[in-house]
Amino acid sequence: MIIREIQSLLKARILEGEAQLDHAVSEAFASDMMSDVLAYASPHSALLTGLCNPQVIRTAEMMDMPCIIFVQGKSPGLEALALAGERDICILQTSLDMFCACGILYTHGLPGGGAHE
Repeated sequence: MIIREIQSLLKARILEGEAQLDHAVSEAFASDMMSDVLAYASPHSALLTGLCNPQVIRTAEMMDMPCIIFVQGKSPGLEALALAGERDICILQTSLDMFCACGILYTHGLPGGGAHE
């Protein structure tokens, strides 16, 4: 799924990285714990989180995640947005909670990321 589709489905605002809207993501991964993202997420996933600090951007960069979706209308600070811009990471903001945002993406064909049994 391309990031532009995610933005449309979640009725999300683009806070940074409009040039990345046509990049594809293979999965979605939702967490507020960056240690879980590092341990379980797959590269090229979209990250859904409510955690708003620069560590989220750094974690996404390490995991080669092209898109971060901040849920519940949360917005990262200017430092985090600037860092995302430098790293070519698209930042979206949705008013949906994490559960609903994940559900919408899943029902439209974007699988969840992480360990599957």
